[in-house]
Amino acid sequence: MAADDLERARAHWSFRGSGRPDWAIEPGPGQESVWDYPRPPRVDHSERVVRVKHGETVVAETRRAIRVLETASPPTFYIPPDDVRTEWLVRARGASLCEWKGEATYWSLELDGSKVPNAAWSYEAPFPEYGEIRGYLSFYPSKLDCYVDDHRVSGQLGGFYGGWVTPEIVGPFKGQAGTGSW
Repeated sequence: MAADDLERARAHWSFRGSGRPDWAIEPGPGQESVWDYPRPPRVDHSERVVRVKHGETVVAETRRAIRVLETASPPTFYIPPDDVRTEWLVRARGASLCEWKGEATYWSLELDGSKVPNAAWSYEAPFPEYGEIRGYLSFYPSKLDCYVDDHRVSGQLGGFYGGWVTPEIVGPFKGQAGTGSW
């Protein structure tokens, strides 16, 4: 992507975490508002237990996840490849471009004769600011069972974004119709 195109893509967002809109949910004690997350996104390290399962089979488990926090989105948890059963992942067709992190690679899960298309994604060559997540994998909670500690995560609505909704996160969240510029 040319530098001008990248700057245009970055500039189109209406909200950048510099102020919570009046219609955003006010966080209570121990909660985080996605409207307080910045744009460009912030990278946080997490020591919580992050687990991904397909049925009863653990696909990934770590205490070394990286959370990416971006305005209007629930956190996305990225898991180090050493903590993922990568032998069950097969590169999927297609790619997408995040104006902040770079080009995403998609992965399908093939396990015990079943296939979950586009179950995960990674950034194999992220932009320099996000080099920390190089090769780490994130999974769609709408396609697999994802947990933070012992809480089963809900997926971000809309089908494209992969944020992990946990009880301490309040929105509303981008992803539904009409939220494209949030």
